[in-house]
Amino acid sequence: MDKLKQIESFVLVAGKGSLTAAAQAEGVAPAVMGRRLDALEARLGVKLMLRTTRRLTLTPEGQSFLEDCQRLIASLADAEAAVSAGGLKASGHLRITAPAGFGRRHVAPLVPSFLAEHAELSLSLNLSDRIVDIVHEGFDCAVRVGDLPDSSLVSTRLADNRRLCVASPGYLRRAGVPRHPDELGRHACLTLSSEASQTRGWAFQIDGVVQHLRPETRAQGRLDCSDGQVLHDWCVEGLGLAWRSTWEVEADLAAGRLVSVLDEFAAPPNGIYAVFPQSRHLPLRTRLWVEHLRAHYGRAEYWRG
Repeated sequence: MDKLKQIESFVLVAGKGSLTAAAQAEGVAPAVMGRRLDALEARLGVKLMLRTTRRLTLTPEGQSFLEDCQRLIASLADAEAAVSAGGLKASGHLRITAPAGFGRRHVAPLVPSFLAEHAELSLSLNLSDRIVDIVHEGFDCAVRVGDLPDSSLVSTRLADNRRLCVASPGYLRRAGVPRHPDELGRHACLTLSSEASQTRGWAFQIDGVVQHLRPETRAQGRLDCSDGQVLHDWCVEGLGLAWRSTWEVEADLAAGRLVSVLDEFAAPPNGIYAVFPQSRHLPLRTRLWVEHLRAHYGRAEYWRG
């Protein structure tokens, strides 16, 4: 049995959520999809999916393998397009979305150079901190920062995203430097309000385990806001500790306006991703946009700049 067909079937079933839906999409019997998955698992010697009559669930190995397979299929499509398209130019309209703060700094500034390279394209950029439903709202691609929820969307990792606990030197002189995440309860912590999209808390690695803490301060008055830029500004002004991404605070750290604390408890980085609807053949304009982002985000000097 064709190895690539097994992989394509696995990705399709994971995206559709069931053998029946995947079989209908490909125009084959569900039993055919089942045999392909069985053959793939037997060849790899690992269980990729837990299948019951009601639901299908990826195993941890299956989730990891799915991400690799998605990248493989996308790369293969790019290679085929590069050979077959020849002098074909990307055209049409591209609709993309990104988080507001990250989008202002690291998506919008890359749009002019992208359009300069592709004169027959037009582009709409939506900046929003809510999780946009790109399928039902008609977006071609989303840029997302942080952990991705399980979904039928295809994602490709563009760069690492590391987060730090930071404060101004003035605040640390007044309130002291926390030595352990357990001490956050004694500090003024500037947090995203509950309606914001990032609500899991601040991540720290304690005794080898990543834990999410929700700092709350009563003694000094708790400040929260739904806008990350406001939290950043408050932190620079010395109003408390904040948990921010390096892309937000690197310049402030270099200039001494902010200082990172609890670095020895820093959690492993999550990612910056391009996310797009499940599709066997992405439009050329979408593939070119993703590669444009990858070319910039993949350079270490880009983030230092």
